[in-house]
Amino acid sequence: MSFNTQVDGVEVTGKELPALEQILTPEALRFVADLHRTFNPTRKNLLKRRQEIQVALDAGEMPDFPKEMAEVRRGDWKVAPAPADLSDRRVEITGPVERRMMINAFNCGAKVFMADFEDALSPTWSNLIEGHVNLKDAVRRTLTLTTAKGKHYKLNDVIATLLVRPRGWHLTEDHVLIDGDPISASLFDFGLFFFHNAKELLARGSGPYFYLPKIESYLEARLWNDVFSHAQDALEIPRGSIRATVLIETILAAFDMAEILYELRDHGCSLNAGRWDYIFSIIKKFCKRSDMILPDRAQVTMTVPFMRAYTELLVKTCHTHGAHAIGGMAAFIPSRRDPTVNKIAIPKVREDKERESGDGLDGTWVAHPDLVPVAMEEFDKVLGERPNQLQRLREEVSVQARELADFKIPGGTVTEGGMRNNISVALQYMDNWLDGLGAVAIFNLMEDAATAEISRSQLWQWVHNGAKLNDGRTVTAEMYKEFRDGELEKLGGINAHHYRDVVEILDQLVLSGSFTEFLTWPAYKKLVEQE
Repeated sequence: MSFNTQVDGVEVTGKELPALEQILTPEALRFVADLHRTFNPTRKNLLKRRQEIQVALDAGEMPDFPKEMAEVRRGDWKVAPAPADLSDRRVEITGPVERRMMINAFNCGAKVFMADFEDALSPTWSNLIEGHVNLKDAVRRTLTLTTAKGKHYKLNDVIATLLVRPRGWHLTEDHVLIDGDPISASLFDFGLFFFHNAKELLARGSGPYFYLPKIESYLEARLWNDVFSHAQDALEIPRGSIRATVLIETILAAFDMAEILYELRDHGCSLNAGRWDYIFSIIKKFCKRSDMILPDRAQVTMTVPFMRAYTELLVKTCHTHGAHAIGGMAAFIPSRRDPTVNKIAIPKVREDKERESGDGLDGTWVAHPDLVPVAMEEFDKVLGERPNQLQRLREEVSVQARELADFKIPGGTVTEGGMRNNISVALQYMDNWLDGLGAVAIFNLMEDAATAEISRSQLWQWVHNGAKLNDGRTVTAEMYKEFRDGELEKLGGINAHHYRDVVEILDQLVLSGSFTEFLTWPAYKKLVEQE
């Protein structure tokens, strides 16, 4: 029996859940349907534009700073100043909209918690709806949990400031149809959170704050700005109440940093160096270019030249225009059982955060509560009592387009170990994703969709370009299959868990003659099928 929406043209095909009537009220559905009808045509045109740009890149073109926006880049303009509860962002933690993990994140001492509907969440219907219930409770400070073993979780008196990351423009939410078509996942996630919580947040002295993922151009930022203005007007909320942080996590967005800030200047307060998706984007955009093969994932660090150029430009761009610059994710998961793991990894995390704070970044990301004190200490050393370092304009920085697009890594190699690690991570992550988990600890790293994307896209790139291993062997489809079977055996074989479905998806992603833009496309189809 389908859920009765009481709204013309809106059909909910997802299974009945106890919380549906609380979240998918007729008023909320009318609101998100209006957003979709108003902005989905533009969204589709921008996705078509992405495809056209990809054709040009495949033909040998290189990205550049948009010439038509040169005056904006040179202009003396500022974004709206950050509200009080977003002025100090020295350590941010991220995680899915799962109740226990949310409570731990809010309470861990980080300044900001990004509640994630995107890379850290497997978008099962129940995960999405329960996630919105959890956010409503969090905003109203009623978020609690008592486990089957009697352990009780509740929010502290002082908690992190909430930001929400909706899914990207490329995704749809197939459980909700508007006039027969799946609704934009971006507008679904944003719209429901905004509808249910914007006025409550403002009444509590905060506001509706968002992280925006996977943007590839200033035109896509302009679309978000139009959505924000429309949504605020529709609910009679003052324009500028929304604040957005944009993840610069695609290679094309790196050339549009200033323009993205400009488009969102009335709602924008920061950019974030989304390092893992950024690496994935480089592989994806140039996957057919044999002269642009990246080495093992572990060798693509933040200190290699093109990643340094990206970070330096981000800090300079942000501070020139009064915006916060937020650093990348420390994905390491501390071990509470094996101190030798921590002894090796913690100094690397500390070094990473020392570099970021020294470069002028105003804050950074961690994936685990135990890393908050490590990151906080490094930023405290630089910031002291100051909330940020917006005054560091980095005027000495001058990054050219060629520096962003020169992906050579001196001494970089492709290895059998790197291939096997990519295969194992992709298998394990997708197995968990089909089981409803979007953030998974694998080999002491927090893997999410972004890192899984790196793993599977590198495999495609290496196989289809005949990359050479450091021992001289050529990477082939047969080699991939041999390594896949070996790694699969270590995980219990093809009949364990969801591995039969996972292998089918991974083989399609790695062996198909055409590159699939996002692993979540075929994986989501499988997820919907099994629900």
